[in-house]
Amino acid sequence: MNKFRHLLTLVCFLAVCLQSSFGARILSVNVFPGRSHWMMISSILEELLDRGHEVTVITNYPRKKPHPNLTEIVIDPIYDFWGKSVKVDSLYELTDISIHQMLMEFLYPLGLQTAEYAYTRDNVMDFLRNDQTQFDLLLAEQFYQESYLMLAHKYKVPIVSIGTFGFAQYMGPMLGLMNAWSHVPHEFLPFTDHMSLYQRAYNSFVSSYELFLRSWYYLPEQQAMADKHFSFLPGPLPRLSDLERQVSVILLNSYPPLTSTRAKVPGLVQVGGLHIKEPKRLPDDLQTFIDGAKDGVIFFSLGTNLRSADMPPEKLSVILKVFRAMKQRVVWKFEDEGIKNLPPNVLVRSWLPQSDILGHPNVKVFITHGGLLGTQEGVHRAVPMVGIPIYCDQHLNMNKATLGGYAVKLYFPNITEESFRWALEEVLYNPSYKANMQKVSQIFRDRPVPALDEAIYWIEYVIRYKGAPQLRSAGLDLPWVSFALLDVIALIAIVLLGGIILLRRTVGKLFGGKNTKRKQKNE
Repeated sequence: MNKFRHLLTLVCFLAVCLQSSFGARILSVNVFPGRSHWMMISSILEELLDRGHEVTVITNYPRKKPHPNLTEIVIDPIYDFWGKSVKVDSLYELTDISIHQMLMEFLYPLGLQTAEYAYTRDNVMDFLRNDQTQFDLLLAEQFYQESYLMLAHKYKVPIVSIGTFGFAQYMGPMLGLMNAWSHVPHEFLPFTDHMSLYQRAYNSFVSSYELFLRSWYYLPEQQAMADKHFSFLPGPLPRLSDLERQVSVILLNSYPPLTSTRAKVPGLVQVGGLHIKEPKRLPDDLQTFIDGAKDGVIFFSLGTNLRSADMPPEKLSVILKVFRAMKQRVVWKFEDEGIKNLPPNVLVRSWLPQSDILGHPNVKVFITHGGLLGTQEGVHRAVPMVGIPIYCDQHLNMNKATLGGYAVKLYFPNITEESFRWALEEVLYNPSYKANMQKVSQIFRDRPVPALDEAIYWIEYVIRYKGAPQLRSAGLDLPWVSFALLDVIALIAIVLLGGIILLRRTVGKLFGGKNTKRKQKNE
């Protein structure tokens, strides 16, 4: 027995040694200052550290406690992109913004300015210029920071990117996949995957228009930024479009049934919800408030970017009136804890542990803006929703939820006391919403392996196989004319046209000759 114990101890010791000896050196670059995005990224980085990898990270959010295998290059202070990059008085104005405005006045400036800001930090530039570490992988967020892909060229390493925003339609061509615009809606359009003729035509127009803008305006801007800040590297610098086609795997923050079913290549890996952990006990005052709600709790949160405190006064008044008349208790993420005329059944906090609250059995309804992480948490915890989407993919997420029968969607400018009360009572008292949510939740959680384990597997897979070229589609080596089979279509058209011309000439000669002979005979 003692020998067996000694042998088991030795095996465990060797396993730990082997894990640490094969630990890779990973460079993670995340310059976009989005707290919600960081929740997914940090979950991956923490797991990599736990598995013995050495991680160097460019980040806006330093770890609270140091880790022996972690080196941080902190972007400080954090760039205020809402105040400097978003040219609206209130984010609620984005509800009716066009796709062109979303790209040209919101997302592209946001991406260019947050990327440029990180280059202005002395510690970041000192690292870019002087660091001589030999890395094994570049782990980069796939969200408007393309110029930093040049680090893969500097260190001659493969790339795994993290699609924190879920699937963006420009990712298809990056990995050699043709987008199916007939049934996969653009991520900013409020369509489902069952589109009418008009919707399919509009979806195709918007999708192709975005690809045009990205290729001819946005990527050249990122390229100029990369050429400027990486000019210290020897030799000609590669094009960012070529570096994008070198991405081995994209870890997508999506998973069925919360996303449209689409064709995939092996390098598109869906790991949505990997940030969700088992719910923890809440702070004492919050735990007591929710535990004592005999009629249940309505949880209201608009995420990390939208501020309930910035809501137009007339909408705020409507919502408070409805809450005052409800017998349920309300927990509201409201940034101004000094709000006046607060009903006694409403508790507000400037920050709340959203996922843990949703895990409490007394929570009956989740009022959400339809952000990706919040939607995943609501589905994982099986809490029906009232959605108030404002911008980007929130409309698409809420359309999927209403189509699935586990949410009611409200259009923010049209919210009235009557519509808001109706939405809450519909979800609270119509049992079909809870039943549908439980079915969807089961599907979302039913996976061959946990999402975080799958993400780490593919990161380590790419490291093991030096970029895993076996995952790469040969379509990436084709010119776009050949990739879209336009050359084959042109060949078929030429053959058909040639055949028709030849047939007409043959028929013309045949019948023309007979007619000539008849005329001669008649004469």
